[in-house]
Amino acid sequence: MLANRRAFDVMALTYSDYLQLDRLLTLQRARSEPPEHDEMLFIVIHQVYELWFKLLLHEVDKLKRDFSANDLFGAIHTFKRARTVMKTLVGQLDILETMTPMSFTSFRDRLESASGFQSVQFRELEFVLGYKRPDVLKYQTESTPFHDRLPRRLRERSLVDHFYDFLEHRGVDIPSELREKDVTTPTEPNEPIQDALLKLYQGEPNLAILFELMTDFDEGLQEWRYRHVKVVERTIGAKRGTGGSPGIAFLKQSLFKAIFPDLWAIRHRL
Repeated sequence: MLANRRAFDVMALTYSDYLQLDRLLTLQRARSEPPEHDEMLFIVIHQVYELWFKLLLHEVDKLKRDFSANDLFGAIHTFKRARTVMKTLVGQLDILETMTPMSFTSFRDRLESASGFQSVQFRELEFVLGYKRPDVLKYQTESTPFHDRLPRRLRERSLVDHFYDFLEHRGVDIPSELREKDVTTPTEPNEPIQDALLKLYQGEPNLAILFELMTDFDEGLQEWRYRHVKVVERTIGAKRGTGGSPGIAFLKQSLFKAIFPDLWAIRHRL
């Protein structure tokens, strides 16, 4: 019996095993020599962001299924989580802002051609949410891990397209131009959809709760974009990004770009 207990102890799953901490905690490797103090902060923050992006993609894929299955309460629950994740992403920029421009400059050259523009997961998230920009594919190379996921996401129906499925379940007549549009193009506002949303807002309180959560999430992403732009601007100003990326000018193109433009378009009519 004692031998069995010892065998169990050897095989028992531990906290460290489950989270693979032996691998995770060795992935923060500074490239400056000797290591600059703030490089660890920079690496950890961006690795954590990539983990949050992974979770958001996981949740948005569920939202697409919820919408197409007419699962109102599933969508409400998942949007609550996604909205909270977005608030966390915004809050983490407060930590990054404790790094001064001089601190960043001390190791910036060690990034060489590496740039946040190369984040496959963030571009995936944009595509999944309906902000389709085929031109951003040029910032990816065949050597970029998971780069092949972006063309697939570009050709997938977006969250907004699945939202139209949900609205159709609720009696909305979806215009043919939306059903037949090229899925590689970005979401555009549509007046018939806005009229239908207004009626649902006013007549179905449960749907109004969902629409407000969607607007919260949308606002959170816009807030993150704005805060991210200001962090970059205060850190490197008008300099080009690492690896020759366009830097602040490119980031400003997407400021206040709504995921659900029809929900914003009816605010003055509520």
